[in-house]
Amino acid sequence: MSTETIGEKLRHIREKKELPLRKVAALLDIDVAILSKMERGERKITKEIVLKLADIYRCNSDELLVSFLSDKILYEIKDEDLGMKALKVAEERAKYIKQNKKK
Repeated sequence: MSTETIGEKLRHIREKKELPLRKVAALLDIDVAILSKMERGERKITKEIVLKLADIYRCNSDELLVSFLSDKILYEIKDEDLGMKALKVAEERAKYIKQNKKK
């Protein structure tokens, strides 16, 4: 389990591939400052951007999408007193729905 945010993960991948921020921003057709803020967690990343970056970086989009979705969920529940309990209930409901969908 990774404690990295989606932004941190994307920055590490970009740096490992030795791609300059300006080149990736150009490929995404966005400003360098916006991409930098996304990597630092100062601006939300969209699913569309995550999928484009997976293509640019030639990496597993599923892994990046899981990280993206987990950040999104965490952002919603982090300040809620019952957030973890609600997350557990949602997980149980999702399992139930998935099982009954197969029938």
